[in-house]
This record gives sequence, structure tokens and C-alpha cells, in this order.
Amino acid sequence: MKITDVRCALFGQNLVVRITTDAGIDGLGPIEHTKPYIKPHVMYLREALVGEDPTNVERVMLRIRQRGAFKPWGAAISAVEIALWDIAGKAAGVPIYKLLGGKVRDRVRIYNGSIREPMARFEPEDFAASVRKMKAHPYGFTMVKQGIGFHSGMKDVGPEFHYGDKRPNPFHSWVSRGMLSERGLKHIVACVAAMKEELGDGIGLALDCGPGMMPQDALRLAKAVEPLNVMWLEDMITGDYSPYVNADVYRDVTMATSTPIHTGEQIYLRQNFKDLIEKHAVNIIGPDPCDIGGLAELKWVAEYADLHGIMMAPHGTADGLIGLAALVQVCAALPDNYIAFELPSGKPDWWHDILEGLPDPIVKDGFIDVWDTPGLGVRFNVDKAREKLAEEDKGFFD
Repeated sequence: MKITDVRCALFGQNLVVRITTDAGIDGLGPIEHTKPYIKPHVMYLREALVGEDPTNVERVMLRIRQRGAFKPWGAAISAVEIALWDIAGKAAGVPIYKLLGGKVRDRVRIYNGSIREPMARFEPEDFAASVRKMKAHPYGFTMVKQGIGFHSGMKDVGPEFHYGDKRPNPFHSWVSRGMLSERGLKHIVACVAAMKEELGDGIGLALDCGPGMMPQDALRLAKAVEPLNVMWLEDMITGDYSPYVNADVYRDVTMATSTPIHTGEQIYLRQNFKDLIEKHAVNIIGPDPCDIGGLAELKWVAEYADLHGIMMAPHGTADGLIGLAALVQVCAALPDNYIAFELPSGKPDWWHDILEGLPDPIVKDGFIDVWDTPGLGVRFNVDKAREKLAEEDKGFFD
């Protein structure tokens, strides 16, 4: 079998990579909905892929892996890797998890990261109302995540949240970094306490915090919320589009608090997790399969983390429904340090009409049952999906 073409098209908010072969088998790879500009990078890789055997996944990846980098530039590489596994699974007639070592669990726990309504205000009662809606969702979440601090609008409203400057940014509205004021720290803690009171001890609360905090504030926050037993504090110092790890600084915080510390969504390749894991710099890592370099790369890092007593909670909020399928496949095969993955959504809602193969409902009681369809186990309804293509992408399914 040989790769005959590489294509990339935008469906709603998510780019999708499609790799075709001379055997009539194709594979799909997802890209986060925040990265519509990655299409030229995908097409740049085409010359290195056409003519290769897609079922030799690692051999093909060796041709392109050096062309990626920290988020967002690992996206194209990751999407290709996932599409290759989709082809390999279909060719073998097995789901991808069988090719990654087999199924460890029959269902995978998820946590809510993408199903939420915009908040107009950022007071404790507003955060409580937000998680109240998550708690009532029919998916029956056992864990939810909420943005606070520099990963929320609270940094932009109210006086003197922190002592740094607000910098306008076309990608993230405002980018802020600096020392928290006493008022700012107390406000964050009050909002966390309100959410925990609403959720009780039956639903775990994870907190996405940054990046933007200075290390001393990260530690002050971690110590202040110790009595609340939150699942983790994520990306306080680095994260999102920060192209570095800062393991030594994270370790100083992690070793001084009982609150679990989490990072990793921006990191590309196993080599860049080495310091975080070997130095026990964090308690939990959260790579995204659409940024780390794909499914096999994520599984390798999870296994190495497990050897060091570090937990795994993969990122995925922007990966779309094809990304959801990829996360189910890899998380089914992860070791026992797996906690849950961040549930992506289809945006717009018509994604659920153009993609077939997902269970209905997708989530039951906070879990997704692992399906046994070959490859990713999802496919486009071509007739419906073709209607959603822009004119320049009309050849995507040809």
C-alpha cells in the first residue's frame, strides 16, 4: 500500500487532514479548531509522504517529525500521525487501540472542558452558576474544569487584579502576566470555594489557571486551595502557546504543596517531557494528541510518566469530534496513571450530522464506551459533509 495524496480542508471550525492510498483506504487526522492557519504546513509535508507505506507509521513519521515544534506547530505532524493510524487500523481490520498494545479499559472517563456557556461576570456566584449547569448536564460528568485567574475573564475586570500590564493580543484578547495583588488572589480563592461548594465531593473540580502567574503566586494559590481538594491547578506558569517547559520552576511549586500541579498541553514530543517527568516537576501531565506528535507519542509519554508516579490527563477541548475519536482510542490503551481526557465538541453542531460512528449519546455517566470499529471508528457522511466545504476545498473527497 502506498500513500497517493494528502488533503486538508476546513469543516466548520476544525481543519481535517485526509490521506489517501492506492488501496482505496483513507485516513483522517484532526487539527484543533484554534488553528485554521495550519493548512499550508500540512500541504508542505505532502512531498515527504506520497509514495510511502502508511502502515509503517513510525518509518513515515521519521520523515516529518523534525518539521514540528511546540504548540501550535506540532499540529500538522500530529494530524498526519493520527491519519496514518486510521489507515493502519482499517487495513488490519482492527481499532487503533489494538495496534497500540490493546485495550486496558472498556470505557474511558472524560471531563468537561468544552461544554460551557460564556460568562458575562466573574464573581463567585457566577462561577458557581457555571459549574451548576455542568453538574446538571445529561452527560453526567464526574469531573469538570473551569478557567480561573489568567485563563479567564476575571483578569480583565475589577480593579488591581494584578500588578502587570494588560497587553492587547489578536489571538487571546488580552495577554497578561505579573504578580497577583492580594485582592486578586483572594478573589480567585473565593471563586474556587464557591465552585466546590456547588459541586460537593461527588464531582471533581480541575482548574485551568494560566499561563501568566509568577511562581510565588502559583505557590500561594496552591497552598490556599489545599483544603478544597481540587483535582489540579493547570498551566499556572507555562502552557497554551508558551514554547518552553520550565521544569525547575514547576518543581519548586510542586514540592511545596499538596495540591496537584498539572501542565503539558503545549509540549511537542517525548523529549520535551523528559525534565518534567524525571525531575518530578509536576504531579499530572496533560499532552494533547493533536500537539504532542500523535497517538503513539502520547502513549509513550504516559508510560514513562507512569514509571515515575506521575498521572496523565490528556488535553483535548479544541480537537473536534475526530479528535474525540482519537482520544478514545489512545486512552483505552493507557496505563493506570490515566485519570480522564478533556472532552472536545463538534463546532458547529452540524458536525454531528456529517460524522458517523460515534455512540449516541457519546457520554454516559461521565464515561465513553470504547467501540471496536476499525481505525478511528468514525467516517464522514460524504454527501452531507461535501455541502459544508468551501469552494477551494471541493476536491477533498475526490
